[in-house]
Amino acid sequence: MTSSPTARVASPRRRALGSRLGERTFLAFLLLPGVVLLCAIVLYPLIRSLVSAFFEENLLYPGMEFVGFENIAAVLTDDFGRLVGQTLIFTVGATAFPFIIGLALALVLNQRFVGSRFLRGAFLIPWLIPGVVVSFLWMWIFDANYGVLNGILMSLGAIDSPIAWLFQTDTARTALIVAKTWNTFPWIMVMLLAALQTVPGELHEAAEMDGANSVRRFFAVTWPHIRGVAALVILLEFIWNFQHFDTIFVLTGGGPAGTTSTFATEVYDAAFKGYDLGHAGALGLLWMVLLTVLVVVYVWLSERGEKGVRR
Repeated sequence: MTSSPTARVASPRRRALGSRLGERTFLAFLLLPGVVLLCAIVLYPLIRSLVSAFFEENLLYPGMEFVGFENIAAVLTDDFGRLVGQTLIFTVGATAFPFIIGLALALVLNQRFVGSRFLRGAFLIPWLIPGVVVSFLWMWIFDANYGVLNGILMSLGAIDSPIAWLFQTDTARTALIVAKTWNTFPWIMVMLLAALQTVPGELHEAAEMDGANSVRRFFAVTWPHIRGVAALVILLEFIWNFQHFDTIFVLTGGGPAGTTSTFATEVYDAAFKGYDLGHAGALGLLWMVLLTVLVVVYVWLSERGEKGVRR
């Protein structure tokens, strides 16, 4: 028997459908390990910690008791404003100073001179060192007994006796910002240097012919071309510093007397020193709300920048 025209037409369609189903199954198998790891390492701990915010739970005792919003209310009435303020002090300082240094170095290294390429690579070294190693390095520099900083200042006659930099409120905050600045400015420099490479040289030449000095050329020509990248760099760095942990934990542990503690160290202390998972979960929930606002702003700026590029 000869097959009908309808059967001959349907057969290729079935084969195409089977091929598509096979590709989808193959893609699903490829994605499955990543999805499982994401759920196990990220989603489950996140959901578990957020659920803890509504329960009274202690690491030393089994069981959970639902308490509603009591943990959140306790956090909001227990120096929450102080914690937000201290987190913002570190975040703003550790964002502003690396940006200023990174921008200045990017402007210098954007010029052609002997050794500029070598310096571009050399300045990346602080960024390549792991954060914990950087923290121990600066702990040694700021040490009151055998620190390099005290040794240099005493040899120059700037101070008469060693200063306990990490055990005084003002100097401890400054030390944290200095250490984080040293570790962070290279990537900001690289991002801004890449943006500077896109500025047309003809615009600088035209502005120079019109009599504009270097400062006026920067604000009239350079800054309008790189401000989009600069805004995203600042916002990204702000988000990362708002949740930064290792430098603060290693150098001061949130001290002295909790004056350098941030959301990151406070959640750690509540969960693993106070063993109060409910309090830690409430802190984490409020912390996540604040971070979500920053992420929304970042996404909005990113979409706005993409629209500007398309135009």
